[in-house]
Amino acid sequence: MSAEAGATRSGGADEHVRRVRLPADRRTPAAARAVVRTMLLEARLPELLNEALLLTTELTTNAVEHARTELDIEVEADPNGLTVTVTDFASGPVDELIVGVRNTTSDITEVATRGRGLLLVDHFSSRWGTTYLPTGKGVWFRLDRPGPGGPARPSAGPPVTEPERTGDGTPSAAAMSDLMQITPDPYADEPLPEFATGLLTRVGEMVGAAGGTVRLDRGDGLGTQVFARYGRHPRESNELLRVPLAVHRPYTGELELDAAPSTYARPLAVLAAERLSLHLENDRLRRADVRRSTWLTFLAEASELLAQSLDVELTMALIPQLVVPRLGQWCAVHTTDEWGRLRLAASSHADEAMLPQLHRILQETGPDSIQSRLREASRNAAQVPLGGPMEGFAVPLIARGQRLGTLAVGRHQRHRHDPDEVSVLEDVARRAALAIENARIHAERRRVAQTLQQSLLPPVLPVVEGIGFAAEYVPTGDDAEVGGDFYDVVPLPDGRWLVVVGDVSGKGVQAAAVTGLVRDVIRVLVGDGKPLPEVLSRLNETLVERGGGRYCTLALAAVSPGDGDQLDVSLHLAGHDRPVLLHGGGGATFVGTGGTALGLLDTITTPTAELALKPGDALIFYTDGVTERRRGRELFGTERLRESAAPLAGYSADVVAARLRAATIAFSVEPPRDDIAVLVLRNDTP
Repeated sequence: MSAEAGATRSGGADEHVRRVRLPADRRTPAAARAVVRTMLLEARLPELLNEALLLTTELTTNAVEHARTELDIEVEADPNGLTVTVTDFASGPVDELIVGVRNTTSDITEVATRGRGLLLVDHFSSRWGTTYLPTGKGVWFRLDRPGPGGPARPSAGPPVTEPERTGDGTPSAAAMSDLMQITPDPYADEPLPEFATGLLTRVGEMVGAAGGTVRLDRGDGLGTQVFARYGRHPRESNELLRVPLAVHRPYTGELELDAAPSTYARPLAVLAAERLSLHLENDRLRRADVRRSTWLTFLAEASELLAQSLDVELTMALIPQLVVPRLGQWCAVHTTDEWGRLRLAASSHADEAMLPQLHRILQETGPDSIQSRLREASRNAAQVPLGGPMEGFAVPLIARGQRLGTLAVGRHQRHRHDPDEVSVLEDVARRAALAIENARIHAERRRVAQTLQQSLLPPVLPVVEGIGFAAEYVPTGDDAEVGGDFYDVVPLPDGRWLVVVGDVSGKGVQAAAVTGLVRDVIRVLVGDGKPLPEVLSRLNETLVERGGGRYCTLALAAVSPGDGDQLDVSLHLAGHDRPVLLHGGGGATFVGTGGTALGLLDTITTPTAELALKPGDALIFYTDGVTERRRGRELFGTERLRESAAPLAGYSADVVAARLRAATIAFSVEPPRDDIAVLVLRNDTP
């Protein structure tokens, strides 16, 4: 706070003058009081301290609140008393008003209409006046030292022994000072009721009231409550003094005093009501800020909960649970079907016993039914009030310009929705509509992915005498994505059977397109009787020419009956992991020789391995979704796969495939990051 102080003015040796310029700041009254206190001590006028500080506080506070400009404080002390002048720089009419001696009691009503601050100045000062200048306005007061022959002032000595009122019934300076210094306890949990009680008690004692009450309605549905009380309950009579509290909606209230009419009763009651109203307004704003912060937190949590679900039914069931009971007594979500009709998708009620009645009312039809109001809200895309036994209102559910349905909310049990709650509900409706639309889009993607994935896999494996085929397939954890893993069993023209297990790099539609291409090319080429090495070579040429950066690993095994009861297998690996040979008598080993993946190089090598499967032997094919199954930094790996397969000797192909699938899934609690495919070929010859 900047200050500009003048030196002692020339004149008599016992005269003290100080000028200070202060900003329009809430700390200005305190700084002005410090200047006045210093001057009184220097001039040895301690008996004027109470009145001087009280009147200085009033003038500087009024100037800060109303003029909102810098202030000049001039304090002049002499052996006979003190003069304080407060000058602001607000523009106003050029005029001059000098008030000589202090106004009489008969004029106090006129003074009170000009402000309760001037009421105090008029009451306690020896003289006071107002000066209007082109540069601003100044208000001054004079306090004379009491003594023989000096002007009488309404003071009764030190504040320790001074009564609330003087002999003529007017308030004393100490009582007025105490009244102005009553403030709420900043460390109390609920400081305002105690503050209001203290303020009411002080005013009641000053005006001699038999009792008083402060009533307040915070607009929270509890109605008008007794906020503070003094003495006996005010009696209903003509002498009952009522002063409304100057608070904004939803707060309303009034101060009542059971006091006889007097010159100072109403001004003091109004002054107390204004002081209480100021703190109640702060309380209202604080509660509004807390409430808005709570609503923002609620909306953030609601958005997070709605975003976590991509299931349409679960999302719609979650919406009423978010609304009830925080934002309404009941809630119903209706969605629009393909014919434009509203269908009840989810509902909730604070009283579960009322749900049947709510459903019955929601199903009623007619021009005045809730159904008609819901159709109006959906058709007009606007908020519509709901009447009848389930009072409330409905808001449309609109996402990306599409009308999805309505969100109906019943009013609270104790009060109607205020504007803040309506805004929050509209925001919830917007977020809910987006969540429903996102869930529907995801569901459609999931259906497309599942349909496309099923088209890339054989619906059933063939049943061949003496050969057992079994397969297990687990898609990636994101069921809206199409994987690149596939398997197939194809009959060859020469009577053999071809087992195909492959893995196309990447996921999604592009990977699915390459998978379909590889699968169809293999079927066409082997159907024409092409040898497997040529099939792989021509497939590689096709992928290289196609480009796109996609490659494929393949394992091809041609199976035919051999000598006796064994099966002859011709195995070709094109960059694929080596299969596991599970011996019927126990033990498991890796077989085959790795080759070049398809789609990377112009020429490839695909070594051929000839195997003989004895009765009970099984050949296990798999994709890298098995071996690369992750648990933290640890992989399932090929060695763990072999160890998991070894105890399964002698089991059927179905059991072996199912057990390996279960072992792979159980390795980690996380959903699979890649597709898991296992195909088992077993010699089932007795």
